[in-house]
Amino acid sequence: MTLQTLLRNPATGTVLTLGIVALAATTAYVHLTLGGLLFLLNGLGYAGLIVLVVVGAIARHPLVTRFDWFPRIALIGFTAMTIAGYLVIGPYFALGWITKGVELALIVLVVLDVIRVYGSPWSMARLAITSVVGHHDLRQPSPLGGESPVRPPSVPTSAREGL
Repeated sequence: MTLQTLLRNPATGTVLTLGIVALAATTAYVHLTLGGLLFLLNGLGYAGLIVLVVVGAIARHPLVTRFDWFPRIALIGFTAMTIAGYLVIGPYFALGWITKGVELALIVLVVLDVIRVYGSPWSMARLAITSVVGHHDLRQPSPLGGESPVRPPSVPTSAREGL
């Protein structure tokens, strides 16, 4: 069984979503229990992103479906900035390094989910741009002259199950 076949399995979406929620909840719990304003805000940020992930997995409202890429991008960016902040500021201790491992695993699961749903990060980026700008045939000047169409990728609704 190839990775692409495994990622197309509907059960994979559910497992990935549960893994994303579990890892995000783990790092949120750690940050909420450390004390201090910065850790509190970080933990609340993870809690808010967990809500977005769960709403994206459950709700089938057109607005939620249109912006279902947002929790993925936000979670990757927030987690990457948390890791960068730890590496710059510290404090360096065992629980901190364990939490960074959890956060790296979280990024990996979200990237796998992006590949599962959109086929590639670039396809998700194109869909994100068109969902913000609008769903019409966008024309952009090509560096070689003329115009190049930017169209939203076709993502089957069955691939969106799970997140």
